[in-house]
Amino acid sequence: MSTSQRFDRGHTDDLMSFLAASPSPYHAVANAAERLEKAGFRQVAETDAWDGTTGGKYVLRGGAIVAWYVPEGAAPHTPFRIVGAHTDSPNLRVKPLPDTGAHGWRQVAVEIYGGPLLNSWLDRDLGLAGRLTLRDGSARLVDVDRPLLRVPQLAIHLDRAVSTDGLKLDKQRHLQPVWGLGDDVRDGDLIAFLEQEAGLPAGEVAGWDLMTHSVEPPAYLGRDRELMAGPRMDNLLSVHAGTAALAAVAGADGAAGLPYIPVLAAFDHEENGSQSDTGADGPLLGGVLERSVFARGGSYEDRARAFAGTVCVSSDTGHAVHPNYAERHDPTHHPRAGGGPILKVNVNNRYATDGSGRAVWAAACEKAGVPFQSFVSNNSMPCGTTIGPITAARHGIRTVDIGVAILSMHSARELCAADDPFLLANALVAFLEG
Repeated sequence: MSTSQRFDRGHTDDLMSFLAASPSPYHAVANAAERLEKAGFRQVAETDAWDGTTGGKYVLRGGAIVAWYVPEGAAPHTPFRIVGAHTDSPNLRVKPLPDTGAHGWRQVAVEIYGGPLLNSWLDRDLGLAGRLTLRDGSARLVDVDRPLLRVPQLAIHLDRAVSTDGLKLDKQRHLQPVWGLGDDVRDGDLIAFLEQEAGLPAGEVAGWDLMTHSVEPPAYLGRDRELMAGPRMDNLLSVHAGTAALAAVAGADGAAGLPYIPVLAAFDHEENGSQSDTGADGPLLGGVLERSVFARGGSYEDRARAFAGTVCVSSDTGHAVHPNYAERHDPTHHPRAGGGPILKVNVNNRYATDGSGRAVWAAACEKAGVPFQSFVSNNSMPCGTTIGPITAARHGIRTVDIGVAILSMHSARELCAADDPFLLANALVAFLEG
């Protein structure tokens, strides 16, 4: 095993725990911060003055986290090595007036977030989690991780055409979950219930950001447990790998001599365009990097030099070739589950990878002893995108798009090879070490 390969199947076990404990972006960044705290990182407030001391630091803002490690002797113009990812996943989110119902059923009004595979949310036991904002402006996380909600599918006896014409779902009418019986729908019932769950006094909650999640835990799958099934792999798999890699690099014997400042940037709102104060198209990353330069006595010239030498890998899940739909993939690029991370390329800049970025990623994988594969979309189909092009364009930073190949992307439950998460983490360690 390469000296950079610090992770094995135990990393995948920990990923499963991380997924289960992170039903919302707010939980994900709290769990990432807890792991970094154990590695010696400390939180800094954006409202405080920052100093240029060495060591690990991180900023939390909503469902986003930016963490970095300043090695001893780092100059103001020292470049950064950034692992970028996102914390949000497509799901059903609670509306401002959540209490509704009809015909003896009590329901919760939800809005569609991102682009979920809607059928995967049908007839599934759902919990409810997210952030409660209190009257004093503070926030409290809440997680009802037990069967609470369900979106019932219409019986085939009442929709015979579903077998021939396929399932057709109206996003407004057909995705509202049930959570009880009765015609006595009262405004405030759901929030009052959540106040009790969170141990809060009645009437204490002034705002909320709540979302559904499948309560079925992640699990190994298959005869030889070669597969892993679980929720929110897109893209908590990358958040977890980036957190583990940053902690490992910061804790290594040679951390004091790192030629780069390693960074983890996990953003919210990638699934709906990244345009928010916690999204990749917002000012969070640029502000943190600039303040880090200036805190170490740097000038604008130092900032420009640091950014010019910086490289970011945008780590997000991608598509493994599907055995039942191989024709949907490019015929000469068939990334396989278990074949190591994928390098994503799109000449129309839906991904940010170019030839120089490929060289950086290839060198990291070679150092880590990790194989990698190439992914391009079928020319006849539109290509998805990531935070990669946004990061490159907004900050002028060379960016490479990579990730783990999965099946069932945007489903309530996705699938990957059980070994690919730790292969990704090992490659990210080598990348951050430079």
